[in-house]
Amino acid sequence: MSRAISPVSGRPYGLAAVCRVWGIARSGVYRHQLPVASTPARRPGPTGPMPDAALVEEIRVVLATSGFHGEGHRKVWARLRYQGVRTSRRRVLRLMREHRLLAPGRAGAPRGPKTHDGSIVPATVDTMWGTDLTTTWTDQGPAAVFIAVDHCSAECVGVHAAARATRFEALEPIRQGVRRHFGGVAQGIARGLAMRHDHGSQYMSDHFQKELSFLGIESSPAFVRTPEGNGCAERFIRTLKENLLWLRTFDTIEELRGALLEFRDLYNTRWLIERHGFISPAEFRQQQLQPAANAA
Repeated sequence: MSRAISPVSGRPYGLAAVCRVWGIARSGVYRHQLPVASTPARRPGPTGPMPDAALVEEIRVVLATSGFHGEGHRKVWARLRYQGVRTSRRRVLRLMREHRLLAPGRAGAPRGPKTHDGSIVPATVDTMWGTDLTTTWTDQGPAAVFIAVDHCSAECVGVHAAARATRFEALEPIRQGVRRHFGGVAQGIARGLAMRHDHGSQYMSDHFQKELSFLGIESSPAFVRTPEGNGCAERFIRTLKENLLWLRTFDTIEELRGALLEFRDLYNTRWLIERHGFISPAEFRQQQLQPAANAA
């Protein structure tokens, strides 16, 4: 079309005018005019002591033995470093992309202005916890799964399953975390801790709010219709689904409870958190609490 002769001027229309009318970029047209390369593009320079084929096999071994599903190239790169395989993170990304080893991603929908701005991650552990629930299916019928996570360390402090999603069952993972990290359940024992939750009927109930007040926990509800305000709990639920609830079937709710507790221990000790330098939540908690223990 750009080479067609205009009946008015007697000259070709030109690529710039055609692209402007059609609403497309000239760079895209030029790119499609280039011949297809016989080999995929790669970063110039030496590839290092380990060839690509050997590194791909190491990546496959890491993916098969990590114990989790859906880990991205950053955590694969970190696990390779732990095993003594030193390579570039971009090279790991390139090889995983070429061999279709990347976890599938979900395209997000366009959003308007954010209701929640800022960070929900505090600087120290046991400052803010988040809680939420999801559902799964057992041979006994549907089951509600309640969780509680530490916003700072991303550690799962409690997890519980029940046949009914009541306000009483919603408190169980919080009690687990209070017993484990504050030493028991007593009046005011968890003072200084805030609890982030949504506006579900279980969490807004009078019984749930009174129990938080008894333990000394400040209630911190997220904004309405703003799930990112409870993003730490939402992210853990996604990990829980991808690595347990969507992969296994359960005969009874009691079997589900046992599997949840096993996954909690596995997650806390082996799941890698990128913002903490690719260490596990339990290791990050230990690093934070160790100076205080030494000072005492």
